[in-house]
Amino acid sequence: MEAERTNGLLCYCRPGFEPELAAELGERAAHAGDAGWARAERNTGFVQFFSTQGHALAQQLPLRELIFARQKLRLLADLRDLEAKDRITPILAALFERAAFGDLIVEHPDSDEARPLAGLARSFGNALRPALRKAGLLTPQADDKLPRLHVCFLTGDHALLAVGHPRDASPWPSGIPRLRTPPDAPSRSALKLDEAFLVLLEPDERARWLQSGMRAADLGAAPGGWTWVLTRHGVRVTAIDNGPIRQHVLDTGLVEHLRADGFQWQPPRPLDWMVCDMVESPKRVAARMAQWFREGWCKHAVFNLKLPMKKRWDETRECLALFEQQSQRPMRVRAKQLYHDREEITVFAMARN
Repeated sequence: MEAERTNGLLCYCRPGFEPELAAELGERAAHAGDAGWARAERNTGFVQFFSTQGHALAQQLPLRELIFARQKLRLLADLRDLEAKDRITPILAALFERAAFGDLIVEHPDSDEARPLAGLARSFGNALRPALRKAGLLTPQADDKLPRLHVCFLTGDHALLAVGHPRDASPWPSGIPRLRTPPDAPSRSALKLDEAFLVLLEPDERARWLQSGMRAADLGAAPGGWTWVLTRHGVRVTAIDNGPIRQHVLDTGLVEHLRADGFQWQPPRPLDWMVCDMVESPKRVAARMAQWFREGWCKHAVFNLKLPMKKRWDETRECLALFEQQSQRPMRVRAKQLYHDREEITVFAMARN
C-alpha cells in the first residue's frame, strides 16, 4: 500500500467539465500568486490541484467563487493499493496525530465509472466511523462546527483523504443537494431554480429576498417551471413567453401570462426579481440581463448562460465580465454550474447599494 501526503485541493464537478474546472483553478491560483498545477481527466467528475503554497491556497479560492466546482476540499493523502481485507489501518495511519473531525463522509465521484462504488462507500463508512472514534479522530456525535473528513474512493483500492471546512465546503455528499421533482412541477427545469436558491443564497438571504407578495418576471417562462417555483414562495409573477403556460400554474392566481418576446418586453414598474432560462447565445443573454440592471428594472435576478462546446471557461469569464461591465453599476454576482444544470451555468445577481 502506497500513501502519499499531498498539498492542494480536491474539487468535484459535472463529468465532462474537468478541463473547465482545471482551467478555472489554474487561472485563479495564478492570480493569487500560486504556480500550482492541475491533474484532470475528462469524465471522471473530479480535479486535483497541487499547490506551491500548501493549504494556504484554499483560503485564496473560496468555494463560493468557484463556478465549475460543486465541492472544494483540502487534500490530505493519496492512498493507493489498499487491501480489501483492511482499508482502515492505512487511513488511521495517514491521520496520525490529527485533531478529531466533526463528521465523516465516504463518497465517490459522480461519474459512470465510479458509480458502482456506492455500495462500498456506504458499507465502509459504517465500518470506519467507529474505528475513527476509538482512535480519537472523530467526535462521538456529529459536530458541524468542526472540519469534516472525506474519504473519496476512486477505485476499490485507491482513495483520497480530504478535509472540508464548514464555512468553505458544500454540506452535501459529493456537493450534490438531492432534490426530488414534485409531481406537480411543470418541468424538470424547476429543480434548477430550486437548487439556485438553495446553493447561491444563504438562508438569511432567502428569508429577506424571497418574500410573499414580491413581484417578478420570468423571461422565456413556458411551460412554467421557474414561474411555479416563484409562486411557491408567494411571489406574483409576470410570465413572458409566446408559448403556453401549464394551467395549474395559472390557477395559482399569482401569475399573469403575457405572450411576448423576453428580449423585447420591459416591465411597467421596477420588480423585485427577474429570472430567465431562455435558450440563446450566452453573450446575448448576458447583455440583456445587464440591460435590466442598467435600467433599474429589477433588484435581483437568476439566469442561465448556455455554454458552447469548446472554450467554455473562456466563454464563461467573458460573459460574466460583459454582464458586469454593461450593467454600469456595482454588482454582486455569484455563478455556479449546478447539479441540475447541463451545458450551462446559473448566475445570481443583484445591484450593490
